[in-house]
Amino acid sequence: MATTPLDVRTEPPARRHELIFKTFDALARGEGFELINDHDPKPLYYQLEAEQTGKFSWNYLERGPEVWRVEIGRIA
Repeated sequence: MATTPLDVRTEPPARRHELIFKTFDALARGEGFELINDHDPKPLYYQLEAEQTGKFSWNYLERGPEVWRVEIGRIA
């Protein structure tokens, strides 16, 4: 899966989920992006699971302690 980086570390925390969901919503099936964050985005995983059940993939590429990188893809 080809991925485009989305680095949200410089974004205000209140804007991060909005930006991430906007990026996810713009994906076509089979596309993805690499989320780069300054903390474990596990709450985002739970939100995606609740709102996009069965429609996304989630693969940790790096797990801190300074940087977390997750490949998020649209599978349906």
